[in-house]
Amino acid sequence: MKVLYTGQAPYRYLPDGFSERYSSVVTTPYAELVEPQQMHASLHAYVEELLHAARCGYDGVMVDEHSQCSYDISPNPNLAAAIVAHTTRVEGLDTAIAILGRSLGKSREPLKIAEEYAVIDAISGGRVIAGMPIGASYDANQSGGIPPIETNLRAEEGRALLEKAWSATEPFAWNGKYSRYPCVNIWPRPLQQPRPPFWVPDSGTSSLADIVDRDDVFTYLSWFGPTPAARRIYDRFWELADRYGSDQNPYRLAAVQVVCVADTDSEAERLYGQHLQTHFRNSQGAIPAPGFALPGYVDISGLEAVVRDPGDLGAGPELSAITYKELADSRAAIVGGVPTVVDQITELVKDCSIGNLLVMLQVGSMPHELARDNIGRFASDVLPHLRGIWEDDGWEHRWWPTGIGTRTSGDALAGV
Repeated sequence: MKVLYTGQAPYRYLPDGFSERYSSVVTTPYAELVEPQQMHASLHAYVEELLHAARCGYDGVMVDEHSQCSYDISPNPNLAAAIVAHTTRVEGLDTAIAILGRSLGKSREPLKIAEEYAVIDAISGGRVIAGMPIGASYDANQSGGIPPIETNLRAEEGRALLEKAWSATEPFAWNGKYSRYPCVNIWPRPLQQPRPPFWVPDSGTSSLADIVDRDDVFTYLSWFGPTPAARRIYDRFWELADRYGSDQNPYRLAAVQVVCVADTDSEAERLYGQHLQTHFRNSQGAIPAPGFALPGYVDISGLEAVVRDPGDLGAGPELSAITYKELADSRAAIVGGVPTVVDQITELVKDCSIGNLLVMLQVGSMPHELARDNIGRFASDVLPHLRGIWEDDGWEHRWWPTGIGTRTSGDALAGV
């Protein structure tokens, strides 16, 4: 299986009681809460942790996009992705770069996304995974000002433009409903041809059939582990794959999971307990529920699914006062000594047929040195136990960057 380090860029110095004092992470008063040097430290640590994971031997690193929010200060993930692309190329690291991603549903310049992805793929030598997110409702609609009814339509049109811009052999005019370009002729094009692999982040409400039909990777963004609702979404995805005549290849599926590892279970609670509680309370726990799906954002099939089970939005339990024990028992966070972590991850990926695990190893207020230790310990003590999962089944990973493993011994930075 493939294991990718999942990086987010939280402001790590929010005050105690933040979720009780402020209504939402997307309306946080900046001047009241931010000290400039602490902001610098938060962002610097974020990039350093991405590079540390690449150096520790993870199959890839993942970056994502959120605008105007305190729990992930990443308005354009391509900024960090470009740093990782160049640095790993210099250091000879064959690390995939998953950009999950630039939101087509909220972009007013979708052609820029095609150009930026192409530049990073070229810098990296063909190691980009192109995320195709629609964009969270609070992000695209509340922060981005896109009417909810337009979000999915903009994403569809933006993807069509991106694919044509990468493949067209002659300049062309684009006259879409939401964007118009008299001349499309982007330089460069992606090194990966016909295109980088597409991974689609989704909460599993309405787009699963499209993901299966297009042969994309479904990237499930449940921040709350293997809840009953999450398992139903996994089952729904595999049922759709069967209905569409697709194989049951586990590499079709990626999932996010918070993980913290220590010498023992009790040591893990001591090291990570408070940081985990702070993370879950101050990130999605501090977003009002309507922000996940404003009217018009979710289509009718998705709305029906949400009415049947609100957990289909990827939401978890009430988080304002969630305890460490609740997080560990529910496996919203897989946390403990090495045997505990290995057993719980193995059970999760085998039960749900997950071929790509996106491990979030820094959360919320967790300081840089502790995050580095967690990244390193997972790589040395847990990752070797996961490598062989699915290998004996003979599945081919058709959604992995084609530039991985193509660099020759004489391929030095000075030339390429």
